[in-house]
Amino acid sequence: MNHPPPALGAGPLLLFLLQLGALLVVALLLGRAAAALRMPTVVGELAAGLVLGPLGRLFPPDPAQFHMVDAVAQVGVLLLVGLTGAHLDLRLIRRQGATIARLSVFGLVIPLAMGVAAGLMLPVSIRGPADSTVFALFLGVAMCVSAIPVIAKTLHDMNLLHRNVGQLTLTAGMIDDAFGWLMLSVVSGMATLGVRAGAVAASVAALAGVLLLAAVVGRPLVRAAFWLTGKCQDNSPTMIATVVIVLLSAAGTHALGMEPVLGAFVAGLLISAAAPDPARLAPLRTVVLGLLAPLYFATVGLRMDLAALTRPEMFWVAVVMVFVAFAGKFLGAFLGAWTSRMNRWEALALGAGMNARGVVQVIVATVGLRLGVLTVELYTIIILVAMITSVLAPPVLRLAMARVEQTAEERARRMAQGLAPAREVS
Repeated sequence: MNHPPPALGAGPLLLFLLQLGALLVVALLLGRAAAALRMPTVVGELAAGLVLGPLGRLFPPDPAQFHMVDAVAQVGVLLLVGLTGAHLDLRLIRRQGATIARLSVFGLVIPLAMGVAAGLMLPVSIRGPADSTVFALFLGVAMCVSAIPVIAKTLHDMNLLHRNVGQLTLTAGMIDDAFGWLMLSVVSGMATLGVRAGAVAASVAALAGVLLLAAVVGRPLVRAAFWLTGKCQDNSPTMIATVVIVLLSAAGTHALGMEPVLGAFVAGLLISAAAPDPARLAPLRTVVLGLLAPLYFATVGLRMDLAALTRPEMFWVAVVMVFVAFAGKFLGAFLGAWTSRMNRWEALALGAGMNARGVVQVIVATVGLRLGVLTVELYTIIILVAMITSVLAPPVLRLAMARVEQTAEERARRMAQGLAPAREVS
């Protein structure tokens, strides 16, 4: 005879509710403070965990208790990644053509190579017991990604979405994001299965199988799901279908030994191809961006250990990682712009825009910590790199774009989007 599981105890439930409330309130306040200082809100939300982490009575070192909060946060990040994928405009990528290809290739290969080189040079005493090849590749992935949500928010706040540089930055960042999720899946497979030719081939084959299955089976199913939900009067069926598609896709890739975020991202691409009415997804987007995503970033901050940076060797590792992250993207963007016959200010703007790591690097770091590839100290450093690059991107972008003359095409695009020139790069 099956017995129902016991109910959650009053003590753990009370603590769970207090933890959620505290994380959300502090994340909201610090996120607003960051926005007031013209920084991305994700910086303040990450800082919320740093502020609340030392409160031992509210956040005791009890794995079971922390996993309750973490489970809610994981749902939030999967939906965030899914909605990000749903906003990728593949037609825009095809239209921009060769320029985007050069920006994307240089913007990926150079920081990836610099990150891998830095990872191989770190001694075991700093990088920990992880396999050196897996660790170096993981660090390379963390260095080469960009963050579409942070980039898009920054460009929107600075009224640069209509500029050619803004369009190129966003589209090249989309390709970087897609490559980052794919690479993360392969490297994660290497971390769990080992660095063997057969294991690497199995990871690549599983990835190819997922993409093929998504294109052949998933795409018509997702289209059919949104066609059915579109017949309903209210938004609820469309939102529920979106959540179910993202979560089931994440569960599928996780069952195959790959990262759930890859499944969520692929689901987002399928949702984008199905093109549901954006108004029907607006309430879900509000909940995810305004509630679940800040909760996730706050829990990320809880895992950070800034005390580790008081060790001189870890402090200098942090300095080197920030330099590698910034220099890699700037050099990649400069070469991409130079080979596309763009001027140095446009190249600087592209490098600044694509340097915002934000959300994606945070997720990569979290995966690395969970798989044991990253130590807590290196996890903390990579989160700090994400915060610092996201903070420095807007002022450098503002400085560069003030020196890039606006074209007639950009003015026409601005009028079509209903943007006012008075707010230009303010």
